[in-house]
Amino acid sequence: MLKYIIRRVLQTIPVLIGVSILVFSLMHLIPGNPAQIIAGEGASEQTVRQIEERLGLNDPIHIQYFNYMSGVLQGDLGNSVRSGRAVSDEIGARFWVTVELSFYATILAVFIGLMAGIISAVRRYTVADTAIMVIALFGLSMPNFWLGLVLIDWFAVGAGWLPEWAKLRPSGWGDSWRQVILPVITLGTGGAAIIARMTRSSMLEVINQDYIRTARAKGLTDRIVTYRHALKNALIPVVTVVGLEFGGFLGGAVLTETIFAINGMGRLTVQAITQRDFPIVQGAVLVLSVLFVFVNLIVDISYKLLNKRIDLN
Repeated sequence: MLKYIIRRVLQTIPVLIGVSILVFSLMHLIPGNPAQIIAGEGASEQTVRQIEERLGLNDPIHIQYFNYMSGVLQGDLGNSVRSGRAVSDEIGARFWVTVELSFYATILAVFIGLMAGIISAVRRYTVADTAIMVIALFGLSMPNFWLGLVLIDWFAVGAGWLPEWAKLRPSGWGDSWRQVILPVITLGTGGAAIIARMTRSSMLEVINQDYIRTARAKGLTDRIVTYRHALKNALIPVVTVVGLEFGGFLGGAVLTETIFAINGMGRLTVQAITQRDFPIVQGAVLVLSVLFVFVNLIVDISYKLLNKRIDLN
């Protein structure tokens, strides 16, 4: 197991290098002069030269990449063009807000998705199965920005039960848990639908196996057969989906944070794009990409913990 973990960690190094190259290339893939774009169309030539000097755009491309990676490895992602603050400070003030929102959405998606998928598989081809799959298809088809606006209109503006926006403290969510309900539902609904469909498919495949029929023949109750024997072996593909969904929530939080005025990484990225603050965009994309890579690493390691028969070679 230890050898497998070490091997998987080493295998992530080329992936991280590729991610760093792509993120570094963001500024250079823009048509035209990046410094001119940052400065604006009406900027003077002197202002453009100052931005080029500040960002090191006059150096050869390989020198720029080396300097960029040297700073990244030391925790220096550069400075914001607009505010002048360190990019790491700008991201650090919002990073845990997005992670917390994604974590709550993942918990909601896993809870609803697993329960719905198990019920649908155990009661396959019944009215309950059909209803759950139709609801899952509806949840999968809804854009989360549309769902967020509908929830605000129904439960905040119309009924007045929940606040329209999620007010945040500098350290995270506001004092009231009511403020996180609508954003979490908005972000987690699509993931719950995907997990429900995957759980149903995986459970149907497992409950038709010989060892499940043997367990029933021994007189075990349906609950023990379902949760102790079938679910454990059906979870492996579901865990993969959960890991991917968590990474998707990190990126999908852009729209949710914008709709609910949440001061997280997604909203920071949108503001940086509109303000042409490319160091912020680069830093945010790099942080989220690296986090996504490590989430997938944890998912791979969890396979062996769920099923010890899996060959790790």
